[in-house]
Amino acid sequence: MNKRNVVGIDIGGSHITAGLVDLDTNVLDEASLVRREVDSSGSAGSIIDEWKRAIEAIPGYSLQHLKIGIAMPGPFDYPNGVSLIEQQGKYTSLYGLEVKKMLAEALGCDTESIHFENDAACFLQGEVASGAARSYDHAIGLTLGTGLGSSRYHGEFAEDAALWCSPFKGSIVEDYVSTRWFVEAYQKNTGRAITEVRELTVEPENRAYAADIFKEFGENLARFLIGFIKKESPQVIVLGGNISKAEELFLPIVKEELDRAGLDTPIRITELGEQAALIGAACSWKVQKEDYK
Repeated sequence: MNKRNVVGIDIGGSHITAGLVDLDTNVLDEASLVRREVDSSGSAGSIIDEWKRAIEAIPGYSLQHLKIGIAMPGPFDYPNGVSLIEQQGKYTSLYGLEVKKMLAEALGCDTESIHFENDAACFLQGEVASGAARSYDHAIGLTLGTGLGSSRYHGEFAEDAALWCSPFKGSIVEDYVSTRWFVEAYQKNTGRAITEVRELTVEPENRAYAADIFKEFGENLARFLIGFIKKESPQVIVLGGNISKAEELFLPIVKEELDRAGLDTPIRITELGEQAALIGAACSWKVQKEDYK
């Protein structure tokens, strides 16, 4: 394992993805990529063991010169590696535990070899390092899916903007730009149920409703973005998450609304997909750790 390689990890609600990232090029060695399902409702011990087995399965993995960067959903005490996740239907058993210490003990390494970062921040950092935002000094990122992830980058390491709970239409913005909004909008329009946005785009019987639903979604997203753009003055906006895969159905509407507001910030769809957060997590060592600069 090359000293300039770092293990990058993305922790999702039901999986772990891990691989080796070259810090000289900010590129993931795809031959090293490991993706495994994780029972996030399991015991703390079983979750740590599943993470351990995934990490140790990485081709080329070695304890020698080991550095690990982990993109972790919040709430989480990132510097100390303590989970604060509760009542979210995932990783509840880790609440209040020293996750960094537990994982280090399982791997047989020092806690200083493990670095946690917010997953939304890692997504944008990955795109800055080698994706859709790599030629920009100021950027904002959104991950659109089960929830809303928001992040900002101003030349150092990206940070979580934590705007999911921003006031919006008498509620919070996440209620209007996430999967659950699509589920509720479809139910309201048809009296039927879907569980994911993809059903709107691939099922023939849903196509008649898709245009109107995505139009309203695009308007909601644009309204939120206008405030975010005015606050951060980004040079580019990067969108990721599963909903971004349906860009052709909502992005023209977003751009039209931004144009009406006198904003012409370019919007890019993620180039790295699920690899973005993993690469960003690995790059946190290069940005913030003296021995990897």
